[in-house]
Amino acid sequence: MCGFSARWPERVFGPTVARSSPHAYAHPVLRIIDARTGEPVEAAPARRGLTRVQAHAVGYDTTDLRVLLVADVLVRALELGGTPVWALLTGERQQAELRAAATTLGIRPFEDSRDVSAGLGEAQVIHVVADSGPAPDGVRMAVAPVDQEAAAILEGAEPAVVRLALLSTHRSEPVRLDAEALQAARETLARWRRAVADWARRPSRAIPEEARGELRTAWEDDLDVRGVLRVLGWVETSDLPEGARFETYAYADRLLGLELTRDVGSVA
Repeated sequence: MCGFSARWPERVFGPTVARSSPHAYAHPVLRIIDARTGEPVEAAPARRGLTRVQAHAVGYDTTDLRVLLVADVLVRALELGGTPVWALLTGERQQAELRAAATTLGIRPFEDSRDVSAGLGEAQVIHVVADSGPAPDGVRMAVAPVDQEAAAILEGAEPAVVRLALLSTHRSEPVRLDAEALQAARETLARWRRAVADWARRPSRAIPEEARGELRTAWEDDLDVRGVLRVLGWVETSDLPEGARFETYAYADRLLGLELTRDVGSVA
């Protein structure tokens, strides 16, 4: 169904990251590429009105789950920038199964679009849809498919591992989840959680301006979560104070939703 290699390249989780000058994160502007026009669009209008994020699921499979995951990360990014968000789910069938799987994956609840009325005066509407899904009017974020053979492999996998494996690929690229991909995600997540728990024992330090700027530059550029992971790879092996590395990871996890601080306070 897709030709994406499951091998995770070092450029995603390696110790270095392409450096750029951090922008003024105090005035963030999240821009996404509208799949209809190919042009960048501000996800949060300047007047800071409500943004409606509407996820469209055809049924219940791993691609529909990925659509909801992308919508969840978009909602998190908007909220981090101070934008009020209204999150809706439009589904044709098997909504109960999809919602249950989404909850397991750490995706926060979306309202059922059939149970609400329009007319809230939202300033922006963003539709998150599968590449082959319906084409509603308005700004569209297209999500590439997940190999449907992944369903059997995902049985028994830790939800955060699956979430990380899906987030490691830009939404416009197809994903093939196999045992190798899940193992790489499992090892990375375990390593990061151990590091965060260790860093938490050190005195807290403020998030360095450079690290915060790199993170926001990544996710404000078409919701580049893979870029966020690259920044964490750089922070992991940097010479930043350990307390600052802890705060940086905790801050990034507000977007990623990987429970990176889960093991803080546990016995080593």
